[in-house]
Amino acid sequence: MPDTSPTIATDQTPEGRIAVLRGQWNALQLTTPAQLRRAEGALTGLKDVAAWDLRPVQLLDHLGALMLWDHWGRRWPTRLEVDEDQRAVLERVAQYGENPPPAHPRTTLSDRVGALGLGVVQAMGQVRDFVALMGQLLLDLLRLLARPHKGPWRDFSGHLFHIGAQALPITALVGFLIGVVLAYLMSQVLRQFGAETFIVNILGLALIRELGPLLAAVLIAGRSGSAITAQIGVMRVTEELDAMRVLGIPAGFRLVMPRAMALAIVMPLISAWTTLAALIGGMLAADITLGITPSYFMEAMPKAVPVANLTLAMAKSVVFGLSIALIGCHYGLRVKPNTESLGQGTTSSVVASITAVILIDALFAVMFKSVGI
Repeated sequence: MPDTSPTIATDQTPEGRIAVLRGQWNALQLTTPAQLRRAEGALTGLKDVAAWDLRPVQLLDHLGALMLWDHWGRRWPTRLEVDEDQRAVLERVAQYGENPPPAHPRTTLSDRVGALGLGVVQAMGQVRDFVALMGQLLLDLLRLLARPHKGPWRDFSGHLFHIGAQALPITALVGFLIGVVLAYLMSQVLRQFGAETFIVNILGLALIRELGPLLAAVLIAGRSGSAITAQIGVMRVTEELDAMRVLGIPAGFRLVMPRAMALAIVMPLISAWTTLAALIGGMLAADITLGITPSYFMEAMPKAVPVANLTLAMAKSVVFGLSIALIGCHYGLRVKPNTESLGQGTTSSVVASITAVILIDALFAVMFKSVGI
């Protein structure tokens, strides 16, 4: 069997050295590491060659031609002996080698204004779809009130379990640690002014009114909001949503409404659970660092924190839950039937949910600044 390895031999002539190429200069040979190193090493010592003879080459493809073209400095050598097929391959490589890819056109002011306008239009489209989703949720709730026996109660109970019961361990752990950290840091400052007893006021007001509901909502947004988007997005990828539309099953009634109802009911309970865990952590840390006993802590808490703060926290937790569910469903329904869009939608859902939770909390803080203080 003849040797097909790419080789180079040199002959000395009165006109100078001639490089004679033999073997197969193609992808099959040049993608082998040993053959590639041998070919590159042979070309390295041929800087002063007067002529090149490629006619003995058995096979020359674009990869071999590109290697030779790069070695020649992307210009034709002075003397070159080739047949017609080899010249055609070399000319194609030279054509694309001499013409670099076109540079991206410069972005003008009109292009930037157009991009800004397109972004505004897309944002307004998302706002329109979100408002339509809220309106559809209201209509579905009215339909459920009219015919409660036809409601998706099994889906509703399943979401209660997955969103609520399974989130209790992580929310309790995070809440407990936050309470410990807050009590420890505040004790260092309060001890300097002899105001150790005020730790009950600070912890109670901060955790019950703000941090407990906010922390629970952020955790649920990252945990359950992303799951909602991923579940509905996978249904889009697997064409289950199209099948539901063909069968006449309303997606809002079977997908959006059970999740929104479950989160609206579960969110206040998880907020209370997280707040309780944070208060327990703060109470233990206050006992260790300041010597404030748990009995004093529980006795002083109702006097330091009015019940209106707990009512306000539960009310805004309901709004947190509805917003997380609606945002998760909104981005899930906007997923395109590909995995890249599914990942982008899930990420956008978590970011938008957390942002909405913080904005709603700030709005409640401004609107009810005189309540419970």
